[in-house]
Amino acid sequence: VPSYLTGEFPGDYGWDTMGLSSDPTTFERMRTAELMHSRWAMLGTVGCLYPEIMTRYAGADYPVWFKAGAQIFADEGINYGGNPNLIHAKSAIAVLATQVFLMSFSEAYRIRGGPLGEGLDSLHPGGPLVDPLGLADDPEDFAELKVKEIKNGRLAMFSMLGYYVQAIVTGKGPVENWADHIADPYGANGLTNLIATKFVPSAPL
Repeated sequence: VPSYLTGEFPGDYGWDTMGLSSDPTTFERMRTAELMHSRWAMLGTVGCLYPEIMTRYAGADYPVWFKAGAQIFADEGINYGGNPNLIHAKSAIAVLATQVFLMSFSEAYRIRGGPLGEGLDSLHPGGPLVDPLGLADDPEDFAELKVKEIKNGRLAMFSMLGYYVQAIVTGKGPVENWADHIADPYGANGLTNLIATKFVPSAPL
């Protein structure tokens, strides 16, 4: 186990074969990037699954995740939740501006603190805005939640990578790929789809 990995941080199990965390500044930057990507990946996995599950099992009519964004360029735009009275988006520029504003506000609060809390931990700010239920009030529970968060986040990042590869190889979403595999485990799996089907050279003419 490298001497600089002391188990002090959540998810630190002493594994760093390339020495990427040997420099404290680099370690801090990468730890922040990992946690931020983990949180986005956890949100992303749910966001990719929800519309497909609702379409397949609840009679909704949502596009698969990798085609959803293109709906904003359609004449009818995007109706969030299928309800035009909820959020009706037709302008990509307006959506981008809204995202920049909201993200700037949330990131500024996370890094610098705000009226609801000064001098907060930039990675786990807590406080009434971020933790209104007080789930992290107990130090032991808080430490356990940090470990659970990073573990689930790492799994979610691998899941998102799987979603990307599935979309490129099969042109389907994760739920449909899962259903195909359950229906035919030997005919629809990573080996047959990725290697045996997609990357076998065609027979010469």
